[in-house]
Amino acid sequence: MNTAKHADAEFGYGAGHVNPIKAVDPGLVYEATRDDYIRMLCSMNNTHFSKCPQHIEGSPKDLNYPSMAVRVEENRAFTVKFPRTVRNVGLAKSSYKSNITTGSQINVMVEPSILSFKSVDERQSFVVTVAGKGLPANSMVSSSLVWNDGTHISNLKIKEYIVYMGSLPEGEYSPSSHHLSLLQEVVKDSLSENVLVRSYKRSFNGFSAKLTSEEAQKLASKKEVVSIFPSTTLQLQTTRSWDFMGFSVTSSGKRGTHSEIIVGVIDTGIWPESESFNDDGFGPPPRKWRGACEGGKNFTCNNKIIGARHYSFSSARDDLGHGSHTASTAAGNIVKKASFYGLAQGTARGGVPSARISAYKVCGPGSCQSSDILSAFDDAIADGVDIITISIGGNQAQEFDIDVIAIGGFHSMAKGILTLQSAGNDGPVSGSVASVAPWIFTVAASSTDRRIIDKVVLGNGKTLVGNSVNSFSLKGKKFPLVYGKGASRECKHLEASLCFSGCLDRALVKGKIVVCDDVNGRTEAKRAGALGAILPTSFEDISFILPLPGLSLTEDKLNAVKSYLNSTKKPSANILKSEAIKDNAAPEAASFSSRGPNPIISDILKPDASAPGVDILAAFPPVLSPADDTADKRHVKYSVMSGTSMACPHAAGVAAHVKAAHPDWSASAIKSAIMTTAWPMNVTERSEGEFAFGSGHVNPVTAIHPGLVYETQKSDYIQLFCGLGYSAEKIRQISGDNSSCSKAARNTLPRDLNYPSMAAKVAAEESFTIKFHRTVTNVGNANSTYKAKIFSSSSLKVKVVPEALSFESLKEKKSFAVTIVGRDLTYNSTLSASLVWSDGSHSVRSPIVVYGGGDEFTTPSAYN
Repeated sequence: MNTAKHADAEFGYGAGHVNPIKAVDPGLVYEATRDDYIRMLCSMNNTHFSKCPQHIEGSPKDLNYPSMAVRVEENRAFTVKFPRTVRNVGLAKSSYKSNITTGSQINVMVEPSILSFKSVDERQSFVVTVAGKGLPANSMVSSSLVWNDGTHISNLKIKEYIVYMGSLPEGEYSPSSHHLSLLQEVVKDSLSENVLVRSYKRSFNGFSAKLTSEEAQKLASKKEVVSIFPSTTLQLQTTRSWDFMGFSVTSSGKRGTHSEIIVGVIDTGIWPESESFNDDGFGPPPRKWRGACEGGKNFTCNNKIIGARHYSFSSARDDLGHGSHTASTAAGNIVKKASFYGLAQGTARGGVPSARISAYKVCGPGSCQSSDILSAFDDAIADGVDIITISIGGNQAQEFDIDVIAIGGFHSMAKGILTLQSAGNDGPVSGSVASVAPWIFTVAASSTDRRIIDKVVLGNGKTLVGNSVNSFSLKGKKFPLVYGKGASRECKHLEASLCFSGCLDRALVKGKIVVCDDVNGRTEAKRAGALGAILPTSFEDISFILPLPGLSLTEDKLNAVKSYLNSTKKPSANILKSEAIKDNAAPEAASFSSRGPNPIISDILKPDASAPGVDILAAFPPVLSPADDTADKRHVKYSVMSGTSMACPHAAGVAAHVKAAHPDWSASAIKSAIMTTAWPMNVTERSEGEFAFGSGHVNPVTAIHPGLVYETQKSDYIQLFCGLGYSAEKIRQISGDNSSCSKAARNTLPRDLNYPSMAAKVAAEESFTIKFHRTVTNVGNANSTYKAKIFSSSSLKVKVVPEALSFESLKEKKSFAVTIVGRDLTYNSTLSASLVWSDGSHSVRSPIVVYGGGDEFTTPSAYN
């Protein structure tokens, strides 16, 4: 990891960031046995674990550990030796050469410097000697030892980097040749073909390659390179919902126009045999289609799934279930009588059932590589999709030029393709939203009026309501109840109460319902053969599928179960089968949905809007466990999931519906139409208002008739980059043209981007006056007059100039300014209002949010 960004260096991150892909093939391993640990403890005079011999040589630093550390006396010269042994788990016949990366304050020597192996499992020993002249108090120096056989690098110093080079140059240009030429300049000792992983050359310019940090730094200095950054692992952000939004089967459009729409789904692949994806009644793909079916072995496309590609995997077939679920939510066929063992029964369908799907598999078990995601964008744009939905993201927002989804989304926007991305599942933490680029539609999750719950009836007759998607029935019978710490012979009380793996004793839980203090205890309860499980949860609004009869309870209810359990000699309980109930409070922002404010550009409101993301029934591969547990032998064609991953394809379905109605509209016009027609949502203590749900809940019925739209073109975003401090050269590379920054453009404020919502961060405890400039385009009635109306329950004073906009033709544009005046906004507090333009037929609503803060969420000053 980068020591420049982590002042504590190895004390902050140890050996570095885990890499699940390379961890399965390390080449060499350092092993320590029970006896080794006992010797270490004895060297520390710790006799609690075992009887120690009278004389023990060595110290803890001699433990055969994969890292090496020692504390030395301050300001005194030192020489320290680390003996180590490695076992070969790579190639049978191999030679590893040592390479030391170190600072100037210490000398490091490895003896021997080469380890040669003749077979797998062979062991070789070496000694590392570290010498120095002395260190001041509380200081540290570090180094790294790398054993390299050309295939394996023991501490992963060589990693895959993404090299982003902006738009493709016009005229005669060979991206692949250029990429290889650049690489050859920095990888002198290797052939560039051997380190190049992939080229991005269909829709934008760039490549990924296996490089050392030094080689990456050399590439970063090249004038052709916009940015270079490591390929990282991103995460998946994982019916009744369409009817809840008033979008019935009949209103979701006829096959004619929708069948011309192609939805690109970047996810875990797709299960082509699902009823949601059969092509009965579909004609050939639209003429604009330029993609391919490269689904791999035993994968067949049809006139519904017209395209499939896979990256770093052998097939586009979905082996997690996430991709099939999201694809069918956005554009799945109409399938009647779908349910999860009778739960959530109804008609399963996507927002645009007649649309086509092209699937791009970038994720598998434990892996969504960012370099693969960028490849999928490169292909999807060139293939001719109309909408891209991606329910994937990182743990935190990133600067735009190192965020692969922001990069791909920018180039899709430039081609008229709207990208929709899930906001993330790190709510309700403030500022946790990970999708923040203004050209991307960021989707939060909200509830529908159908909620799945479960109940447990205790032996004393008390009934507690909890959450789970529980298809099992105990047929009204009560069974013995046992606490995890009372059902273990092997583990300490804490581990047993949490139901850690291997802790529960089969004989003590058989035929019983076990109470665990950790939600992951469900897996151990199933392994040990428990009849059922009662688990904790901090979220009251989400239900998960369990592999056995069970439910999750909030802390107070779980404590009630424990109190009852301790109050009687023979505690018992009955867990009922789950049921669906009416939730009249819906839609409400889901507790898990990531919140704003925008941590990268504080004056752009994120998320943009919310969509159904709780208890969503959609297509699922019938070969997988719906509970993600290998011990669960159930198989279903439709399953229930929750997450912003489920909300994103709902919004994508709405976007596809709008695109079908208005095929000539830009990506920003479609986005604006959905945002300004969204249902207003109630600000509750739990929701954090607009930082939870943006403009409100998407409304597919009114989104096709917005009246006015706020449009932003590529040139507007270039002006935004100027205001953010991007260099002129970098802007030209990103745009692919001769764009430049005027003095006025350099002074552009992010809040003046022609965005459908308005947000501003102000200094806490001070008076403020803020002005927003906006322009709207008439897409409603040719001759019309819109009047402004302000809705506010806060102390904000809002003025709109002019107060009326008169149009004489379609596509006519009118500009206006909104001035906000207020004072004494406390730290982290928020005031909001809304501006509505209405002509009597259309209501065009924009939220206005002003919040006070310090330095946590700041707009970056420069990208040089």
